[in-house]
Amino acid sequence: MANVTYITFGGKVQKVELESGMSLMEGAIQNDVVGIESICGGNCYCGMCRIYVAHAWRSRVGEATEFELPVLEGFDDPRPGARLACQIKVSPELDGLVVHTPEKQG
Repeated sequence: MANVTYITFGGKVQKVELESGMSLMEGAIQNDVVGIESICGGNCYCGMCRIYVAHAWRSRVGEATEFELPVLEGFDDPRPGARLACQIKVSPELDGLVVHTPEKQG
């Protein structure tokens, strides 16, 4: 389990407890987190679950994978720490993780 904080572009804070092994996208959808969508069902091609990992967490979460990069590059948003929530698996090491959602998806 891990506690994850999602912060919307407008500043709404949603703290949720997620089970290990699920993706941040799955956890967001199950908990009605504002700003996260799941059009492709977590298959890393729609980009509608784009998030920004807080600086302090980037080394633990890791960089975007070769599968994520083409999707992320399709957005005109150079903000650092961009990832797809469907590609980040929850683990106890991510307890306390903070991520931000973009102003809009897509």
